[in-house]
Amino acid sequence: MNAQLAPAAVDTTSPLSVAGLRHSYPDGEVLRGVDLALAPGSVLGLIGRNGAGKSTLIRAMLGLLEPAAGEARVFGQPALRMDDQAKARLAYVPQQPEALGWLTATQLLDYVGRFYPGWDARFAGKTLERWKIPPNKLLAKLSPGERQRVDLIRALASQPELLVLDEPAAALDPVARRELLREVALRAGESGTTVLFSTHIVSDLERIASDIAFLHEGKLLLHCAADDTKERFARLWLPAAMSAAAPAAALSRRRHEDGSLSLVVERDERGQWPEASRLTGARVDALGLEDLFVEVAE
Repeated sequence: MNAQLAPAAVDTTSPLSVAGLRHSYPDGEVLRGVDLALAPGSVLGLIGRNGAGKSTLIRAMLGLLEPAAGEARVFGQPALRMDDQAKARLAYVPQQPEALGWLTATQLLDYVGRFYPGWDARFAGKTLERWKIPPNKLLAKLSPGERQRVDLIRALASQPELLVLDEPAAALDPVARRELLREVALRAGESGTTVLFSTHIVSDLERIASDIAFLHEGKLLLHCAADDTKERFARLWLPAAMSAAAPAAALSRRRHEDGSLSLVVERDERGQWPEASRLTGARVDALGLEDLFVEVAE
């Protein structure tokens, strides 16, 4: 897939997909023609800086907001008109869970479980205990991290075919975050659950994501297998005297005080770096995922 994605038709075979998605708020456009489809059984990490549009994209993908343009589908159905059977096959955890604060964790899970035919009550109870969450304490009295973990248990206990997590580690400490990632990886590996999770924590992506999608300023800059990033993208450095030879296609470009230029470039279909990389004095530097994120997002 090219770094700059062309408009595409919605993929009806994908558990979750969008085509041509656009959306604006009063202060500007937040999604600018996004095309994205999750492969069944994949774990897609949606990465981007705060404010890149990740939460808006997720809500539009799930039919929680109506986009200005474009289409979203869940299990082949229009996201805005999903039937109850499709809804029962997915679970969503927002960045800031708004649980019913007057219920206890146990009461919430008992209530929600009645709506899911595959509800795993044993998992819910055992995980409350393992994560040391007071089962009979009002949700309103729990810490933000505890409330988020209750919402994660709610999502996982439904045994979804599609699991969507928006910044799931935002309120979790490092130990709880690692436990969550382990659980997500287990679900994807053993049950074939398709997972979409957004984050700006690159180390989380490296642990469990099979695919990476990079959203920047409302545009999807790249979408590829996580293992491909080191081979497909690199930093090309050109001295000032050679900057005119810089390729037009680049994920980012930065002019330095000495006149030199650094660009994030992609191999072509033959596996070659841009022609400018072969000039005397040019340099190609390998980029890890975090370096790639920083280079493009800064």
